[in-house]
Amino acid sequence: MAGFSDYLETAVLNHVFGGSSYSAPSTLYVALYTAAPSDSGGGTEVSGGAYARQTGAFTVSGGTASNTSAIEYATATANYGTVVAVGVLDASSGGNLLAYGTLTSSKTVSSGDVFRFNASALDITLT
Repeated sequence: MAGFSDYLETAVLNHVFGGSSYSAPSTLYVALYTAAPSDSGGGTEVSGGAYARQTGAFTVSGGTASNTSAIEYATATANYGTVVAVGVLDASSGGNLLAYGTLTSSKTVSSGDVFRFNASALDITLT
């Protein structure tokens, strides 16, 4: 993934250096985008066609967090468009963008398609 959002960067810096506690969200949600977000958020998240953010669990090893199991979206009941990016958020809707990145290969999702990330397909790394 490309990076951490401004929100998460500030929360981590305040936690480590500013004396403000940061509590990690108990559930992480993975969103799909047809226009990529940036550090400050934004982007165009998929909507409609039975789309909903999916929960994702991650394990950290050697400086990289990877999804521990497959993340699968419901069968699209309408075209999503071309998915170009992914984001990890702290809520099932709205919420704060934590990390984001562009896909190595965009994917057009049409009605009847199922979008899926295999286990260990999403890697989040601090550099």
